[in-house]
Amino acid sequence: MSRSMSAIAAAAVLAGLVTAAAPASAASAAHPAAAPTGASAASAASAAACVPDAVRLPALPSGPWTSGVVNGLGADGLAVGESRGLPAYWTADRTVHAVPLPAGFQNGSVTSVNAKGLMVGTLERSSDRAHAAFTYRAGDAAVRLLTGAAAGTGPAGVNDAGRIVGMDAGTPKEWANGTVVRELPVPEDAHPSTRIVAVDGINKRGDVLGTAHTEYEDLEDDRIVSKTFPVVWPAGGGYPPYSLPVWNETDWTTGTEASGIDDKGRVVGYEAENHRELRRRTPAVWKKPYDAPPTTPGPATGYETLTFEAISPTTNATVGTAATFVEGYARYVQAAYWPGTGTPLVLPNPAGASADVNTEAHAVSDDDRVGGSFRDLLTLTDSAMIWTCASKQAYAPGK
Repeated sequence: MSRSMSAIAAAAVLAGLVTAAAPASAASAAHPAAAPTGASAASAASAAACVPDAVRLPALPSGPWTSGVVNGLGADGLAVGESRGLPAYWTADRTVHAVPLPAGFQNGSVTSVNAKGLMVGTLERSSDRAHAAFTYRAGDAAVRLLTGAAAGTGPAGVNDAGRIVGMDAGTPKEWANGTVVRELPVPEDAHPSTRIVAVDGINKRGDVLGTAHTEYEDLEDDRIVSKTFPVVWPAGGGYPPYSLPVWNETDWTTGTEASGIDDKGRVVGYEAENHRELRRRTPAVWKKPYDAPPTTPGPATGYETLTFEAISPTTNATVGTAATFVEGYARYVQAAYWPGTGTPLVLPNPAGASADVNTEAHAVSDDDRVGGSFRDLLTLTDSAMIWTCASKQAYAPGK
């Protein structure tokens, strides 16, 4: 989606096979998380009725790559993402379905879905690798192109009102009914060099989340100032956008990326530092009125770093990826779950998986599902991944 256009985009997604057995590790290592607050009665009932499971979803029969990932979660068990390099979705019975590719396009991904089943995603054109944004509904014969094909294009999200946000040839935009309703401006308090590098999501109200980058030469101090920071555009465009405060304002090796916004305007993301072999990731949380630097719960026990990749609309559940880097490479990688308080937890591997696997979490829903990816490093088995009843499976490593 979307966030691949950010200067500090998250690590590449993983992918592809199916195992329907429940994870034995979940039962033995389960650590009950605090009950989420603020969920609707329907969401709470759905979560209470769920059965804990960690499932590798089936892959499409063929495609240009082996990758697979769940990027978004919709109503009635719907999951959307990518399988073997192609845009795909999975229904509640865990059957995989291909999104039809228009002529001239070779691959793509579904990046988001709303509660009414409207999907948005990105396609890549075969001839020049330019990208186009599309919308789609399950069962349609063809996608609907939202933009032309160009570099720097891709949608980030869609809300239940059908408002879509993303990048169009490097310009951040919002669409309604297939028509652009506004271009998203740079905050007035930002340096003139500032540009929007990614649009990262939209909540139910219509508040839009993005990431900005500024870089310029400070002649007075004889240094290069480089800053990457989140931006929130309030719904409707009647108010100026917010530049969210970050911990580091000037260091070119460090940037802060936004990744999710819930219905109350709570924002999650992470600060990333990359210098030589150093790879540091610190999870970050902002609350309205966005007038203070973010807070952090710190990493999951036993891991050096943690990224926050998504937040549920109303339950405060936040997911991401815990990792420890060795010589600049992510060596120990596990999907993480944070209920909104306390120390972040991790999610179990599927039953029967080897001891050397990577998992990542990229989506979380109010009905307690988490979507992401799986890779077995010994067999190079990739798959999209779903955790059901995630709060009942999340546990503290070593406990």
